[in-house]
Amino acid sequence: MTGGMDGHAEDRGRVYQASGDQHISEHHHYGEQGEGADAPRGPDSVRRPAVGRPPVVLRDRAEVLERLRASVRTGQGGEVYVLYGMGGCGKTAVAYTLFLLATGECGRVGLWVNASDRASLRAGMLAVAADRGAGDGELLAARNGLRPAADLVWQYLDRSAEPWLLVLDNADHPEILRDGSWLRTSPMGTVVVTTRRPAARWWPGAELQHIGVLPREDAARVLRDLAPHSGTQQEAARIADRLGRLPLALTLAGGFLSQQVLDPWTMETYGRRLEEGGGVELIDQGADALSEEDPRHLVGLTWQLTLDAFETRGLPEATALLRLLSRFAPEPLPLSLLSHAEISGALPRARCETALRALIDQSLTELVDVGERCVTSHAVLLDSVVAATPANVVPALHATAVRLLDASVPEVPDAGPYDPLLRLLVPHGLALLRRAGDPSTSADALAVVTRLSTALHRTGDYMSAWETARAAADLGEQRLGAEHRLVLAAGSRAGRALFRLGEYVEAELLLRRLHATQERLFGSDDPDTLNSRHGLQLVLGNVGERDEAVSLLRSTVAGRRRALGPAHPLTLRSRSSLLVLLSASESVAEEDGALLSLPTECVRFLGPDHTVTLGAHHNHAWALHLLGRFDEADQEIRHVTEAYRRRFGPDHPIALSAQQLLSRTRAARGDLAAAAEIMTDVVARRERGLGADHPFTVAGRRLLGEFTSGLWRPPEARG
Repeated sequence: MTGGMDGHAEDRGRVYQASGDQHISEHHHYGEQGEGADAPRGPDSVRRPAVGRPPVVLRDRAEVLERLRASVRTGQGGEVYVLYGMGGCGKTAVAYTLFLLATGECGRVGLWVNASDRASLRAGMLAVAADRGAGDGELLAARNGLRPAADLVWQYLDRSAEPWLLVLDNADHPEILRDGSWLRTSPMGTVVVTTRRPAARWWPGAELQHIGVLPREDAARVLRDLAPHSGTQQEAARIADRLGRLPLALTLAGGFLSQQVLDPWTMETYGRRLEEGGGVELIDQGADALSEEDPRHLVGLTWQLTLDAFETRGLPEATALLRLLSRFAPEPLPLSLLSHAEISGALPRARCETALRALIDQSLTELVDVGERCVTSHAVLLDSVVAATPANVVPALHATAVRLLDASVPEVPDAGPYDPLLRLLVPHGLALLRRAGDPSTSADALAVVTRLSTALHRTGDYMSAWETARAAADLGEQRLGAEHRLVLAAGSRAGRALFRLGEYVEAELLLRRLHATQERLFGSDDPDTLNSRHGLQLVLGNVGERDEAVSLLRSTVAGRRRALGPAHPLTLRSRSSLLVLLSASESVAEEDGALLSLPTECVRFLGPDHTVTLGAHHNHAWALHLLGRFDEADQEIRHVTEAYRRRFGPDHPIALSAQQLLSRTRAARGDLAAAAEIMTDVVARRERGLGADHPFTVAGRRLLGEFTSGLWRPPEARG
């Protein structure tokens, strides 16, 4: 063919020209793409917020809302605000309220786009362009990739004749915004983004605003806004505490209470059902029909979106770590606990850092510094993760959590200064006990928590030690029975702490009962029986029952010699206690005089710096004081006092006890002024640490009075 050729095409047809033969097949589609096509449809409206259940009243967001309101009042533009926080914390509610203010009192055009996925964002933003005047041909070209869609949208936003507010809601995948260059600024308007992703790298040039849980009173008001006749403000506050003051959970709970028709629940009933284990399933019953279409409106599903994304992105270890965290309490969890090798039972140790960063990036957990670097997650989030965790992985997760706690508690707790790390571990140990699913796991957790109580006790934190041991014993009894060995041991630790708190009557009753039970079940020389016996004699020695105390202590020494051996620290500790309880003449005669050489034995068996060795020197100085060997006693207790202050600090109860004995030896050597000065400091420190009415404080105050009044007399010299 040699002649010229003409051709023309209509609409989306094209003209092809070739010098040879060609066979071309084209399929043209016009308008809708046909039934079953999966091309995204645009939103029904960008002028109305697509929210599930708008708040009746927005509570406790006045500061952030005023800041946002000021930006839309001025008529200026160019700002981007990012509202970030965990799922369910009310970010969308803040954006919704701002939207109403901007379109109402400020006269702005409001534009709302669902930015939760690429297709919804693209369709929504093109609908924004259409709203601002883009023509059908321009929109068609953008939809078909023939012109940059984001450029088109922002061209029309910049040209808008009216100032606007653009909300990009649920932008939990900021890489979508970045990759398409969808997030920009314009002098004609303000952009507000809601997201779970707080990392500043995603939001260059934006102002970040954290949206967290509500204060207690405002959280209670949310419940009463929705269900005003279901209960009092106080009852609402208790439910709010149980729900962690999370706005989504509060909204669902209030919705449930307001929807009841046949048998309306009160807030008291709802709170009781929560305590009985209703949890996430009960909370989600407050969802309405709209909420069932969107997992973001259910506490049981809102975080599952993120977990699914982890799997898609090849981060299954992030899900595994969150499931592990859900075994612990919704309290600050020391990061050091997660660094132990035992974490490999739940996820590869080398992937823990990556997993933790992923959780932080998705606002599923956050870093907090409470003197120790910690992570913390919301209670409702953890409960929902627990509920959704497959049953077959729970035993391994729980065992790993117990092993991690075990690795964080000293294997043999020793006396030392206050350690804030130990106190941080307490709620997590108790949470493991509550979540334990079988007797073996319960026993493992109880053993660790009891050891944790012992560690707290030996730092001088007697209140925490008592609270921990008491709660552990109660939880252990529910799962293992009242006469389980570990339950009795936890109770014994509680009794020892009660003694140190000055609750002598209660401590004596508890330790007598436990000692009798242990003796019946395990025998007189069982180590646990001997531990309770040693604790009981301490109480009796301080309430005037000296003879019984001496009898019990001698029995403890003999039993520990047989059960543990003469060189064991506990055997030596009990022998050291005899130096305090016995009179001067008894100390000289005890063990055929060998008791007075106990410090030398301790040095030989344990070393000069061991806590038991220092305690033996301390008690030996007391015996020397009773014997009238004041110079020797003063020299020895001065050495002990200096060692205690270096190791434990000046406020530790052991250090104060040594200081009190030093005041006695100084007084016995004739320096009453120095004695009074020492005791003035001791009394002041005990009042701060133990309280003005504690028996140790009262005894110290009485001794100080004797020094200052001149009534004090040294013990009569003997032997």
